[in-house]
Amino acid sequence: MSAARNYAIVTASYMSFTLTDGALRMLVLLHFYQLGYTPFTLAALFLLYETAGIFANLGGGWLALRFGIPRMLAVGMSLQITGLLLLSALQAAWSPALSVAWVVLAQGIAGVAKDLTKTASKSAIKASSQQGAGQLFRWVAFFTGSKNAMKGIGFFLGGALLQFVGFQAALWLMAAMLAVPLIGVSLSLPRTLGRAKSSKSFSELFAKSRAINLIAAARIFMFGSRDVWFVVGLPVFLYAQGWHYIEVAGFLAAWTIGYGGVQAIAPMVVSRSPDGLSREVPAARIWGAVLTAIPMLIALLLATQPAMRPDLIVTVGLAVFGFAFAVISSLHSYLILAYAGSEKLAEDVGFYYAANAAGRLLGIILSGLLTQAGGLSACLWGAAMMLAVCLALTLLLPLPPSSS
Repeated sequence: MSAARNYAIVTASYMSFTLTDGALRMLVLLHFYQLGYTPFTLAALFLLYETAGIFANLGGGWLALRFGIPRMLAVGMSLQITGLLLLSALQAAWSPALSVAWVVLAQGIAGVAKDLTKTASKSAIKASSQQGAGQLFRWVAFFTGSKNAMKGIGFFLGGALLQFVGFQAALWLMAAMLAVPLIGVSLSLPRTLGRAKSSKSFSELFAKSRAINLIAAARIFMFGSRDVWFVVGLPVFLYAQGWHYIEVAGFLAAWTIGYGGVQAIAPMVVSRSPDGLSREVPAARIWGAVLTAIPMLIALLLATQPAMRPDLIVTVGLAVFGFAFAVISSLHSYLILAYAGSEKLAEDVGFYYAANAAGRLLGIILSGLLTQAGGLSACLWGAAMMLAVCLALTLLLPLPPSSS
């Protein structure tokens, strides 16, 4: 019963965090696009956010082992509140260079906050799971799916708050919302949850098994393939098609909520195996192949069907992409926990999500560059190439001896 209680507390707290994280991304993107910033400058606003996340994941796993998961959750949420309040101090009279530097700094703090919180939360799931691979897959799928659904609601919330209460007031409201679960985590979780012997040197954080190295490398290209069109290319494309800010935020929110919903039911889509790997790894390969084809088809339709509405092609195509991406990302989120050892669980998870942050960083940089160079079509071709690399790495994942 205590395991289910811990899982419920961690999940609810991370949902609250994710709501503010999604809203913050949409607030920053739409506010500064409204002020006339170029696609590459918009991408640059998120660079420190993702760069900081790489190191936060590595360090967060080590710190969670040393000080316990609950303390890292509390630190992550406290840093998010700090970043929100810092961003709210931005002044309209400042020069563009100072404004960008200030936002990048605040976003860097938010990036550390997000990945400390995520690493601690994902580690808490395996630390709490007591009934083997079946329960672990269900818990990971629900956690990941509900997290992304909440992030989608956050996208819509960010657009709505920007339109109805303004940039500064929205940030204050979000900081107040996050203070409540921070108190709950601090008072409710056992302090020793996830605490174990940590690595003695920084180099040990990278000394992972072949399976973990491969799944982490695949994660880089998987999430890069999403953010290469999602972060800058798609919002700019939809706005250029005549969509209003609230409509752009609404579509991104609906896509992310639907994506999260599919992630939550992934155990119903994927056939399970007693050893937790022999069916799941081949399923990740099949879904990876399907996913690789989708952005190529969207780009080809945009180029060869001028009579069709471009925004209709893109929105329908990306809805299909979202379904396949949700299944494979849920599978990969499960596989890292299935491959991870118990002794240094938080460090393995932190290493994996450092790769996740690296992929988002790569995707963000390419999203700004490709949007400026060739619009959304260039972003889609970039996504297809990254997914092909992800698939190639997935083909190298080891299987249990009995299934080989």
